[in-house]
Amino acid sequence: MAEEATRAASPPAQDPGAYVLYLLHFDRIYSYLHMSVGNRHDAEDLTTQTFLKMLESITRFRWRSAPFSAWLFRIAHNLAMDHFRSSRRWQPEEDVPEPIGESEPSAEAAAFQSIGRQSLLELIEGLSQEQRQVLTLKFVFNLPNSEVATILGKTEGAVKSLQHRALVSLQKQISKTS
Repeated sequence: MAEEATRAASPPAQDPGAYVLYLLHFDRIYSYLHMSVGNRHDAEDLTTQTFLKMLESITRFRWRSAPFSAWLFRIAHNLAMDHFRSSRRWQPEEDVPEPIGESEPSAEAAAFQSIGRQSLLELIEGLSQEQRQVLTLKFVFNLPNSEVATILGKTEGAVKSLQHRALVSLQKQISKTS
């Protein structure tokens, strides 16, 4: 699935540096957008737009405390928010892509499997948009609070608060179903 999207959303071949950045970051950006907007078609379009915006504004990028990937995720996040504002819809697909990552299962992955993928997705749907984004960036993409804050345009304290409230809410929901 991601391979089809990769072919459909390839950046201009005349800039080898941009193509390397595209290859390095495509899977994570596409997965983030797919999880954010809930369907493959919109995720593919937004991924293409993300890399086009990257190409348009790469000369304005400045290395600061946050890494390049946080800047790229911020572009993707802004496009996803624009998408929601314009369409006011979220249509989840059953098959959400898994980002390429660690080879051994983490505690989150073990919990994910024990609760069941569909049940967890249903629980997460009950959270606010911001809470879902924080959990996705923190636990799916393993980003630190500082990068999540940069991507979402929030303070680290706000990210910690959103994460805490989301986890408390999930814990209450799980307790009700047990």
